[in-house]
Amino acid sequence: MRKGPLKRVSLAAAMGVLFSFPAAPAASQTAPGFLVSTDWVAAHLDDPSVVLLHVDGRRTAYEEGHIPGARFLELNGIAWPGDPDVGTEMRTPAEIDAAFEGAGVRDGQHVVVYGANPLAAARAWMTLDVMGWGDAASLMDGGMGAWREEGRPVSTEEPEFAEGSVTLTPRPGVVVDSDWVLAHLEDPAVSLLDARPDDEYTGADGGMGGRVHGGHIPGAYQIYWEEFVESRPIHRAHPVEEIQALFAPMGAEPGSTVVVYCMVGLRASYAYLMARMLGYDAKFYDGSWMDWGSRDLPYVSGTSRR
Repeated sequence: MRKGPLKRVSLAAAMGVLFSFPAAPAASQTAPGFLVSTDWVAAHLDDPSVVLLHVDGRRTAYEEGHIPGARFLELNGIAWPGDPDVGTEMRTPAEIDAAFEGAGVRDGQHVVVYGANPLAAARAWMTLDVMGWGDAASLMDGGMGAWREEGRPVSTEEPEFAEGSVTLTPRPGVVVDSDWVLAHLEDPAVSLLDARPDDEYTGADGGMGGRVHGGHIPGAYQIYWEEFVESRPIHRAHPVEEIQALFAPMGAEPGSTVVVYCMVGLRASYAYLMARMLGYDAKFYDGSWMDWGSRDLPYVSGTSRR
């Protein structure tokens, strides 16, 4: 079964629905946005106002090679496996604060997250955005794969740095639960985005082998997260016009609400970043299908949205 979205739309159709949004990073960009290029990062390696965080679930990936000066941020420091131990749930603000301070992040600095795994880095960016740091945080487009492909310097040395001090201000209403989603299933101002592949969206996967229901939330549109990037190993985002085209079937206008989810909240993190980049009022259903599909809630199997 193919992994792409169930329905495509032409770029012309997309531009007829959506208006102008911020563009993805160009190599010559001067100011950081939600995405920054490898050129921008290379130009700021010695900038004390910029902190590079290599995000991964295992430290060995960092030790095998990272961008010079980058610090390690363990994914488990900002997200825990959930209950049962098969999910990815946001940790408390105090725990998140401790994780970023432990990486030496200080108020007034700009944080750039990256990694070999784009989903871990996107999860870190989403967490910062939820905690009120979105305007002072970026994800490096292409990740470690692009950095290595371009022949840029790689280090195995861990830099020395002092304990950080950050002021986090969680943004209310960004992270939603199943009750919120259920209450807005028929709300025309709210669009649901399912970032899973076809077999999970349709339920052909058997609901993770019977662990959850097979299917999707009624009304959810499917945009498999890999459709946003050129490839998984080198996850450069497609041009903004192509990303707009993927969102076009939802008919959501700029500023309207888009709620993202996947299976456990990792793939949805990248979709959340894309929605924020396009100017939507993005919300994050952290429990995702692992929560929804294991409860007595409405769901749809097959290719039909409803």
